[in-house]
Formats: sequence, C-alpha cells, structure tokens
Amino acid sequence: MVKYLNQEESINIDKDLFDKYKFSVDQLMELAGQSCAIAIACIYSSFKNSTHKILVCCGPGNNGGDGLVCARHLKHFGYFPEIYYPKRTSNTLYENLLHQCIENDIPILENDVETIASNQQFGLIVDALFGFSFKPPVRETFIPIIRLLENTCIPICSVDIPSGWNVENGPPAEGGIKPDMLISLTAPKLCAKKFQGKYHYLGGRFVPKKLEKEYNLNLPEYPGTDLIVSLC
Repeated sequence: MVKYLNQEESINIDKDLFDKYKFSVDQLMELAGQSCAIAIACIYSSFKNSTHKILVCCGPGNNGGDGLVCARHLKHFGYFPEIYYPKRTSNTLYENLLHQCIENDIPILENDVETIASNQQFGLIVDALFGFSFKPPVRETFIPIIRLLENTCIPICSVDIPSGWNVENGPPAEGGIKPDMLISLTAPKLCAKKFQGKYHYLGGRFVPKKLEKEYNLNLPEYPGTDLIVSLC
C-alpha cells in the first residue's frame, strides 16, 4: 500500500527534492498546481464553459502558490475560476503567479467573506490555504474563510491538506472542513486516512525513483501519460 507521510517525513522529502534532486520551488509548484487542475477537470467536467464558477482560496505559502497555478490552468481548460487571496506576500514568486492570473483575466476578489458566501454562482471551492507545514491555531486573518468552508454546502476540493486539519491527526475535535475531494501531492499525508469525501487523487508525477525507494513510498503507477492517479 502507498505510504502515508507524517509531518517530519513530508518536510524532509520536500527538502530532498530541493537540495538533493535540484528541483526549484516554482517548478514543483507548477507541477502540483497543474495536477490539481487536471484532477478537478476530471471530476467536474460539467462546469467547463458553464455558469458555474470555481472559487480558489489561496494562502500565503506554497499551498497558496499551488492554488494560483491551479486557477491559471483551470482558466486554460475552459473553466471560470475566481481567486480569494486574503493575505498576499511580497515574495517575487507569488507576485509573478498572481500577475499571471490577472493577465489571464482571472478575477481577484476583494470583497469580504460574507459577500463571497452570498454568491450562488460558485459550483466548487478549491481550498489552497494551508499545507503540511501548518500548525494550529488558525490565524485571525483566516478565521472567516475557514468558517465559511466549514459551513458551506458548496463542494470543496482541498489541495494536499484540508486547511485547519492536523497534518497527522486529521480534523479538529469540533468542526473542521469536510472536503468532497482531496488531491494529495507527492504522497498522501497521514491525515488523509481521515478523509471521508468522494474523490481522493494523488498528483505530482515527479518523484524520483531513488527518493521513492529511500522513503518506502510505494507510490501507485500513473496510467499512461496521466499526471494524476485515483487513490479511492
């Protein structure tokens, strides 16, 4: 069976990808975000060229960068993403990713969460707020959007980790996001064992075989030339 990673293993694998295998942050982000867009397009194909918009919620770190890349690819695939980005960063990489979205005519929402929640045109929410480096509690800036995600009836697709979950133990004792879809990146994290949604995909067909063997990841075979593989 595929290995589910704890937080330390996840951090070490990322470090090895950067230091030992010489991947760059933007390179891995592009591969991850594209994989997420492909998985969404696979399940929610009916939203293409339709009135259903996709709300992409991005955080300030790498998970948010994956979300920005995902939004851009969704636009290229014929979907209508809109981005909610409550805490931007001055890092050049993220500024460039945001600029690419703007130049592709993807709206960046400046409204408050209550106004966004009242928009009935969203058919899907992409949760790209926090990744595997997240440690509770949720910072004040993100409490309104987390509450929205906890209470919405709109299907949620979480990128790698459902935001607000403990990377190893899963959802908090009370509440917590309940995504319909989870897209694990590189390898699934331990919290994914608590995932009870409909669709679980693995994305990011970039892991070197040497690294896979070193960490005993036992990754599934990707079909043909696909960049995603179903885990359930």
